[in-house]
Amino acid sequence: MFFKCENLQRAGAFKFRGAYNAMSRLSADQRRRGVLAYSSGNHAQAVALAGQLLDIPRVIVMPTDAPAVKRAATEGYGAAIVPYDREREDREAIGRRIAAERGLTIIPPYDHLHVIAGAGTAARELIDEVGPIDLLLVPCGGGGLLSGSALTARALAPGCQVVGVEPAAADDATRSFRSRTLHRVDNPKTIADGARTPSLGAITFPLVLANVSSMTVVDDERLLRAMFYLWERLKLVVEPTGALAAAALLETDIAEGAQRVGVILSGGNVDLAEIGAWTRQR
Repeated sequence: MFFKCENLQRAGAFKFRGAYNAMSRLSADQRRRGVLAYSSGNHAQAVALAGQLLDIPRVIVMPTDAPAVKRAATEGYGAAIVPYDREREDREAIGRRIAAERGLTIIPPYDHLHVIAGAGTAARELIDEVGPIDLLLVPCGGGGLLSGSALTARALAPGCQVVGVEPAAADDATRSFRSRTLHRVDNPKTIADGARTPSLGAITFPLVLANVSSMTVVDDERLLRAMFYLWERLKLVVEPTGALAAAALLETDIAEGAQRVGVILSGGNVDLAEIGAWTRQR
């Protein structure tokens, strides 16, 4: 088993790869005007940090119930936050309105070619380092990391089976994959806040259908067991969403028969205030 530890990435998650790749390609005028992103946390931090490094102003539309640690980091990297109520408001509608008013370029969290390409470099680094793998397990929210990873595996390890992993309460991508019809889910109740996206995107959905081998889900109980195992036994601080692929490996038979398995740990931005509640759910 080979773990790709994106919890150790800059800004604490794989999202930095896509955000930096997309923002580094903007024109001088776009950079001067600035960018807008909508995110519950990891993409927000990634855009905030990439903008700091590239000297690009950035505005982040962020839910009021986003993990405090992610909001604090986003503000710490110098981004301006626009809060919204995810139960009553549409973040994309808010983002489009603000972007139009201020002339900002929208950097979406997953449904963007340069974001997908950047995300796929995580799998590329894994395969470059460990060689061919039989199975690659990838967390799935909106499908950016999964799409990019599947494209990478197809190019560098053609025999590799790529499996996306979702929370059981937010299984829209799994249902979409199996039915080949796009499904949605609204504000699912799961501890994996990074996978509470409403659906796959217009770009990621066909990429997932064309390049991913299978989809599976894990419930929050199994997800917590896997996350705490990573903390306690491997000494790796991984957030719930980041542990989705590991949960599929450790808590299901998805890897049966595979000899060399890659697992992407997608992020490690843990809100320490939540640990007590998570421990009680174990």
